Amino acid sequence: MEIKTIKKMETKALKGSGIDFIRLGIALVFIVVVMFYTMATTGNISNSMFLVVATIFGAYMAMNIGANDVANNVGPAVGSKALTLGGAIVIAAIFEVAGALIAGSDVTNTIRKGIIDLNAFSDVNIFIWAMMSALLAAALWLNLATYFKAPVSTTHSIVGGVMGAGIAAGGFSIVHWATMGKIAASWVISPVLGGLIAALFLFSIKKTIIFKDNKIEAAKKWVPIFVAIMAWAFTTYLTLKGLKHVWENITDVISFLPHTKKPSFMIAAIFGIIIAIIIFFVVKLSISKNSKQLENNRNAINVLFTIPLIFAAILLSFAHGANDVANAVGPLAAINDAVMSGGISSKAGIPFWVMAIGGIGISVGLALYGPKLIKTVGSEITELDQIRAFSIALAAAITVIIASQLGLPVSSTHIAVGAVFGVGFLREFMKVEIHNEEILKKELLKEEELLKIMLIELEELQLKQDKDKEDYEKIVFLYERIEAQEKIIKRLKKVLKKEEKEEYVKRDMLKKIVTAWIITVPVAGIFSAMIFFIIKGMML
Repeated sequence: MEIKTIKKMETKALKGSGIDFIRLGIALVFIVVVMFYTMATTGNISNSMFLVVATIFGAYMAMNIGANDVANNVGPAVGSKALTLGGAIVIAAIFEVAGALIAGSDVTNTIRKGIIDLNAFSDVNIFIWAMMSALLAAALWLNLATYFKAPVSTTHSIVGGVMGAGIAAGGFSIVHWATMGKIAASWVISPVLGGLIAALFLFSIKKTIIFKDNKIEAAKKWVPIFVAIMAWAFTTYLTLKGLKHVWENITDVISFLPHTKKPSFMIAAIFGIIIAIIIFFVVKLSISKNSKQLENNRNAINVLFTIPLIFAAILLSFAHGANDVANAVGPLAAINDAVMSGGISSKAGIPFWVMAIGGIGISVGLALYGPKLIKTVGSEITELDQIRAFSIALAAAITVIIASQLGLPVSSTHIAVGAVFGVGFLREFMKVEIHNEEILKKELLKEEELLKIMLIELEELQLKQDKDKEDYEKIVFLYERIEAQEKIIKRLKKVLKKEEKEEYVKRDMLKKIVTAWIITVPVAGIFSAMIFFIIKGMML
């Protein structure tokens, strides 16, 4: 039997190692293709080898973003069973690339969020080495975080990399510490804000629909409103974040729109209201038409949120591709600009091929290594259904809108994961079980009182002087009853202890993820500084 078990373990291990080998092979093929393309198109340019190596780092970085960061967009939908894992990967891969190539920025800040002083770089080569170090360090940290199943911020990884390389190249004075302070503030602001908003929407859905006796009638009234709010939030969010890069082209075609560099919040909100009104009536009509087929239970209500959740995964992926891809390939764009121009610019154009590396690399990384983090976000923090996942997706969009209007620094990763935690903690706060603590405590007290009565009766019988046959039979009976009663009390105490300890948020995951968030910037910074000194030592 043991030999058979060992053989099964060996077969499983060999199968797993074979799959890992295939994944690694595909990833290496992508990197090699990127490398040869860069060599073929930039071979005659001075310092082209720097660009080739940086492009390899950029491709590696993009795959790690796909493996780690994209899970936040589709994880809740997968965890709630609104999407299969395969379906989520296909959707995310398509719309990440679409967001990057259609609505991605053609210009990026060469130094992410202005965290270091460009004037401190007197030599363009030092700048190139620093950006290469930042890119590789951020990618290595994301790879490590993915291995340990910790969803972390891509932006914070890049920030840490740039900061570390900047300090290594020009000392601590090169860093804009006020900016770093704002970024540190986002570690608290993002998850707390996301968690509170997600919990608020979940609580609202429970109060207005789930806790009602007639859930179907409540759903007819309230589901269209909640879905319309989501439509408004995502339309506003995408207009502000996704269309800002192509807004001038849109205003050229639609002449009555304000000819500004990017859409204002008012315009975005108006677009959102128009779409929300349309969606409200479409959803209301659909629910009214199909209400007779729905049962009066929570599962039926969950079904009504499935399609909105799928659209949320699509829109979040598109918005992520439009925004975060540009941030991730910013150092690569900076290196490309420095190699091509021979100077250092505060802003650099992002060539189409650089954006393509970012978008396609994210899709490759997602397909190869993304399932691990998708499962973590979707099911290993707290149990999700469609209603909870809907609240998380809605919170992600609304939090970004609120933060952008208030000028608060936030991280999309921290918002999404914070929303998952918020939903889990609300479940703990509102938990309603058939055998809840109060019922169990009352039951335990009653059984203990009964045991006490039996013990008193037994003692009285044992002290009785002239016992007859009936007394002895009663003593034996009481011994059996007392033994059984003690087992009942022991079982109730065990159940009560388990009930008191029941947690809907896994504390180990909470500790691991929060720790990873806190150390992201410093660890990426240390990696980056070390890589910078290695590159500098090799080149000088």
